Amino acid sequence: MHRLTAPHTSRAALPAFALAAALAAAALLPSAARAQISDNVVRIGVLGDMGWQFADIGGKGSVVAAQLAVDDFGGKVAGVPVEVIAGDHQNKPDVGGATLRKWFDEGGVDAVADLPVSSVALAAQEIAREKKKTLLISGAAVSDLTGKACSPYSTHWADDTYALANATGRAVTAGGGKSWFFLTVDYSFGHAMERDASAAVVATGGKVVGNARHPLGAADLSSFLLQAQASKAQVIGLANVGGDTSNAVKQAAEFGITSGGQKLAGFLVFITDVHAIGLPLAKGLLISTGFYWDQNAEARAFAKRFEAKMGRMPTKQQASVYASVKHYLKAVAAAGTDDAARVNAEMRSLPVDYFGHAASIRPDGRVLYDLTLYEVKSPSESKGPWDYYKPVTTLPASEVFRPAGETGCPLGKS
Repeated sequence: MHRLTAPHTSRAALPAFALAAALAAAALLPSAARAQISDNVVRIGVLGDMGWQFADIGGKGSVVAAQLAVDDFGGKVAGVPVEVIAGDHQNKPDVGGATLRKWFDEGGVDAVADLPVSSVALAAQEIAREKKKTLLISGAAVSDLTGKACSPYSTHWADDTYALANATGRAVTAGGGKSWFFLTVDYSFGHAMERDASAAVVATGGKVVGNARHPLGAADLSSFLLQAQASKAQVIGLANVGGDTSNAVKQAAEFGITSGGQKLAGFLVFITDVHAIGLPLAKGLLISTGFYWDQNAEARAFAKRFEAKMGRMPTKQQASVYASVKHYLKAVAAAGTDDAARVNAEMRSLPVDYFGHAASIRPDGRVLYDLTLYEVKSPSESKGPWDYYKPVTTLPASEVFRPAGETGCPLGKS
């Protein structure tokens, strides 16, 4: 940071005309000289899963997405260069925590993006709070990040567990799926998803007729799916993620559950999951998401740039990395500093452009945008590679995200 001082005298001792001249000269200095940028560089770390089970939904693609956002600024902000570095937390809180501390203490990192896996993100949030550094959470979905664990230095860009459960539960029930059976992975994530979705179903006039809880990573879900089939529920809610969801969708098709008229609703599904399953088996699956590469012109423009680098379309996580980094850089430019407190305040005050959709950020860090309920197309409906979703209905942000007064976060409250 450059400071203007008069040699051999104090500012108070300057004649009025000299003080006026000095202030005028300062006003004419380029913004880079006035900006308060630590180390004369804005450094953004992308911390995620670079080679494990979640690498396809984030990984290298998240690094590419962050760099595309930097490219939009010409590689600079407030007159200084912007750098992107990458790290692999291996889905382990201790590994992620050690990387963050090294980045913050020795690496000059100002902000960290991506952060899949809720346990890693929650640990990272505490470290960033201690170090007063910015987090742009685009991977982890747990709603506690803007609830009891909220931080003034963090923003949550991923569509969270509450919103996904609430949106899908309400929209599918309102569309006629009145009776539900839940197939739930047997740990805290699955339990929370089932709880929130059940509440949404009941609030919309539906009913839950049963559930079955399966172990994490179970290869054979046949006994659980047969319970769901026998329940005669109109909708089978998949309160699981990743390989468990993929296995459930494949095996449901093999057992004739979906062809028999029961619908599958997934709560945390990525386009890479649908790609891996294939349309013949995934057709009819109901999914809520805030981003789909073909949703509008703005999304397609980003997706085509991403595809040129990665050879495939972006996931919603990778899209949120791009949107979060771009908004962060806008806030740095507006604030004239990379100080986390000032930048995060600016981020919350600036309007958010979420791929052509108006969005905003609450004091608790929750990024608010509309979600859309999609149905996976049949092979005959798809017109080309990655043409997988057809919209069913739009779900306003005001109706799907947890109300600020119910989160347990003290930020923004008098």
